[in-house]
Amino acid sequence: DTVPPQVVPGADPSARQLCFAWGPAEVLVCETLFGRAARALLPGCCCPALTGSVAGTGDGAPSSSHVFVVRRDQDIYIHTLRKLFNESHGIFMGLQRSEEELAGKSRKAQLVQVSKNYRSVIRACMEDMHQAAVSTRDPALQGQYSTQVSILSAMELIWNLCEILFVEAATAGPLLLRLLDWVRLHVCDVDSMVREVLSSESPSKHKLFWNVVDVFVLQGRMDEARHLLSKEASANPASMNMYKILDDLMKKMPVPSLGNTQTLTELELKWQHWHEECQRYLQDGTFASNPHMESICKILLGDEDAILEKKELMTTWYHFLVTRLLYSHPTVKPMELRFYAQSSMDLFLGGESSPEPLDMILMAAFEFEMHQVIKECSIVLSNWWFVAHLTDLLDHCKLLQSHNLYFGSNMREFLLLEYASGLFSHHSLWQLGVDYFDHCPEFGRVYLELHIERIPLSTEQKALKVLRICEQRQMHEQVRSICKIMAMKALRNNRLGSALSWSIRAKDAAFATLISDRFLKDYCEKGCFSDLDLIDNLGPSMLLSDRLTFLGKYREFHRLYGEKRFPEAARLLLTLMTAHIAPCSFWMTLLTDALPLLEQKEVIFSAEQTYELMRCLEDLTAGNPDKQKFQDDDVETTKVEMLRLALARNLARVIVKEGTVEGS
Repeated sequence: DTVPPQVVPGADPSARQLCFAWGPAEVLVCETLFGRAARALLPGCCCPALTGSVAGTGDGAPSSSHVFVVRRDQDIYIHTLRKLFNESHGIFMGLQRSEEELAGKSRKAQLVQVSKNYRSVIRACMEDMHQAAVSTRDPALQGQYSTQVSILSAMELIWNLCEILFVEAATAGPLLLRLLDWVRLHVCDVDSMVREVLSSESPSKHKLFWNVVDVFVLQGRMDEARHLLSKEASANPASMNMYKILDDLMKKMPVPSLGNTQTLTELELKWQHWHEECQRYLQDGTFASNPHMESICKILLGDEDAILEKKELMTTWYHFLVTRLLYSHPTVKPMELRFYAQSSMDLFLGGESSPEPLDMILMAAFEFEMHQVIKECSIVLSNWWFVAHLTDLLDHCKLLQSHNLYFGSNMREFLLLEYASGLFSHHSLWQLGVDYFDHCPEFGRVYLELHIERIPLSTEQKALKVLRICEQRQMHEQVRSICKIMAMKALRNNRLGSALSWSIRAKDAAFATLISDRFLKDYCEKGCFSDLDLIDNLGPSMLLSDRLTFLGKYREFHRLYGEKRFPEAARLLLTLMTAHIAPCSFWMTLLTDALPLLEQKEVIFSAEQTYELMRCLEDLTAGNPDKQKFQDDDVETTKVEMLRLALARNLARVIVKEGTVEGS
């Protein structure tokens, strides 16, 4: 069904307007035309607009107009993102198949692994995109690639946090370790500074030395921080005592363990004793002579002001959040995160800037508002890939079971349908979309039927691929539609064999009759059949229509005649005449085909068969509506006279032969 073009609300009716209409493959076509011209050029669909610029004015006089094609999901056309779509499809399919295989802890471990697989695909794609940005010399392309790298980086950041909080559902203790890993992985702005300092001849003399030490401390990388401080101690023997004390404090710092080697109570008790020891050294002025070490000690104590002084090294509020938790509340529980996250963002931004969309998404995750995360990502991100796959994963974690949308579907299915619909607008990725529709139990089948009909059947190979998909899913209406389209294309190109094959596959009797008539017409004009292999092997398919049956049997007559099986050929020819499945226009051809059999030395037709042929000839000449024209045609008159003579002569020979047989 087509939808009439719409005019943008609020447009001035007296001026040029922007009209739009939905086209094939989910493409929105916009035109700048007078409203009346737009309605004339787009009477329900946007096909004219797809051909290029359209000219027209309100008065019908020609004028220039521009056509804009707006795609709903532009990212699927970015070549470097193909890996993301293709590889994630395999992960998605594996997750659907493994749904009921495992339970309990094994199931959770499996889901975490699936999440990591998705992230590894994002990261691989991001690295490819970064490489493309580095290697290209085109500034515009470089800008596009850099933008995509930023988007993919944000996607991995969000996904990783959702993996920790929702999929793995890390508990107090291990939660902090996971968040530290998260920050270390994604806050990479300081990596180049670390490399620069470590690669210098004397790291402790480098101007950025203490910045690197601070970065390690802020990220909880104590071993690396202690290693660097040992270099400082070697270079400055005077600070050896301070170094040993600070090194001892950093070494003894209690941290949660992933195993169940200690309870939270034990950890909190150890941490409290360690905290008091740090406090004592700071109050004693142990580090007063070295501001850098004193600052580190304050950070170990969780001093918010001291940590905020290193804002430039942390770069983000969520880095500040994790550092703050590490040194002030290492046993934080998942449900307490929301309070620390909000206050950390407020302290870090300090009213100087407003939160970005990414900040709001991460905040929603820390608040365990899964639906808000999905909603914000749907608005901010440039494609449906992220929200569709994340929602599917969360649904398998049984976290979205109660959330149904007002129009009847659940959130998982709605987002998968949107993503798959976008894939269908791509010339090859549509094949991935089929599997996504298959795993949408409520509306997937309907969407697949609608979208598969819009796939351009540009080649026979592609048509066969689409047909196989439809046949596997018993989509009979779509199978017939595809076969009819391909049959019509073949017929237009005068490829009768292919057209007949497609019409048989479509079980379209009317079209098969039409093509059979074309075969017969070609035979009359050329005196031979094309596509003999197809006609010789019709088998039961010839019963699809009377005309197709006649075509197959008529070809069989020629084969029998060629094999000199004249009696069988004669019987078949007479059957074709008397059974009335041959078109009347072809009777003269059939009677003419009987002439060589009538003239054989051996009598082929019996008296009864000869009488039948005579009757057919008389019916043809007497029943022809263009009788006068028929009589005026010298060629046709000659044929009739020759047939009558041959029939009479054959009848005489038969009577003599049969009389001789009876007399003997």
